[in-house]
Amino acid sequence: MTPLETSLSTGAVIALTVVIIVASAFFVATEFALMASKQHRLEERADSAAGRAALKNSSEITLLLAGSQLGITVCTLALGAITKPAVHHWLMAPLEAVGLPLVVADVVAFVLALVVVTFLHLVVGEMAPKSWAIAHPEDSSVLLALPMRAFMAVVRPLLVGMNAAANWLVRKAGAEPVDELSAGQDVAGLRELVEHSANVGALDVRYRGSLTSVLRLRDQTVREMLAEQQHFTAVSADATAADVQAATRASGHLRILVRDGDRTVGVAHVRDTLAVASDAPVRSLARTPVVVDAGAGLTAVLAELRRHRTQLAVVTESGAEVGVLSLSDILPGLMPSAMVESGVPEEGDQH
Repeated sequence: MTPLETSLSTGAVIALTVVIIVASAFFVATEFALMASKQHRLEERADSAAGRAALKNSSEITLLLAGSQLGITVCTLALGAITKPAVHHWLMAPLEAVGLPLVVADVVAFVLALVVVTFLHLVVGEMAPKSWAIAHPEDSSVLLALPMRAFMAVVRPLLVGMNAAANWLVRKAGAEPVDELSAGQDVAGLRELVEHSANVGALDVRYRGSLTSVLRLRDQTVREMLAEQQHFTAVSADATAADVQAATRASGHLRILVRDGDRTVGVAHVRDTLAVASDAPVRSLARTPVVVDAGAGLTAVLAELRRHRTQLAVVTESGAEVGVLSLSDILPGLMPSAMVESGVPEEGDQH
């Protein structure tokens, strides 16, 4: 019989066991809730003290994980030191009463006590709260944030030391530790998800190509999207509104480049020429062109076009113009079926 068994009553052991299991469930739920939470949803909850505490936890993810693991470990040791010996002791009397030898009864009581304590710890103290936290990540993160912050405040020096040691080991292994939750899936992960979904039938294969093309935008440059045969229409810098209208009738392009020698100085839309005199100078109607480098990333160029509310950019390389890029050059590769079904005009109509 251990000292704890002689000093604690049955009621005290049961009460302590309940407290330990609840504490273990708290640490497990806190850990899994924060790992499953979305950063933007936590930011939406930042109007309360608990929401701000949850957001703070997400910015100290390694410390929070260290705190959770420390709490779970302490609870496991406490169950082993308090509950298991008590259950072992309680089982000895009935096992001896059925006629088992003392040694056999002791072994059987030990095994049964281990099974009981393991069941309570794994199922009640870990698996159940883990499932709840994953099912309601943001709600549980906010609910548990303040008590977790209080616990971390008490043991922070120990957590900082443990975290520093863990980060040292991670760096020695050739990786860089992080302190914040990722904002979302990376491109590689999303590509894998699209492929897997299409392969198992959860995603219509007709959309796989379009989604994959969208995900490739981040890796593509303007140079890769430039058509080998450039189809654009231009007028000289001293042209008039009538010249722009004539160019549109001849080519079908709505946006006409205004060029001064080998340099584009503006982009005129034929729509703007309808409200002015036919002899109005085109320079007064043309907008300043959006100029992008051929090596620029496609996503950055799309953002630039959106910012200027235009659909066409002049592409340069080493200071010289090498072509133009429009949304109509990009969209068919991203959404070919959608372009056809929605009746989006072809390239000639978009320029």
